[in-house]
Amino acid sequence: MSETNSAVQVTIYLNEADEWQRRPLHLELLKYLREQEIPGATVLHAVAGFTGHSRVKSSTLVDAGGQLPLVLTFIDKEEHVDRVLPRIKEMAGHRLIVREKVVIESEAE
Repeated sequence: MSETNSAVQVTIYLNEADEWQRRPLHLELLKYLREQEIPGATVLHAVAGFTGHSRVKSSTLVDAGGQLPLVLTFIDKEEHVDRVLPRIKEMAGHRLIVREKVVIESEAE
């Protein structure tokens, strides 16, 4: 694995109802990552899922009520991730945050 192709991917498992200072957490995380010049981040909206011991929430259930899962992911150099992760943990520390080493095979332009 070449050092120039290695990076770190961070994945944060959220739900629609999560907030940071009374604003949607996923949007506040995206705003923070943009301010920190992370090259890109994506939030995916799940159609179904659960966390811990909670019931399965589904987009087809009327009672999902803003509790559907969201997954935020971004990739950057390890030193940049090390710099932004403490603030992310402060904002989303109550949720699962996964960090893993990855190899970049192709970069988007």
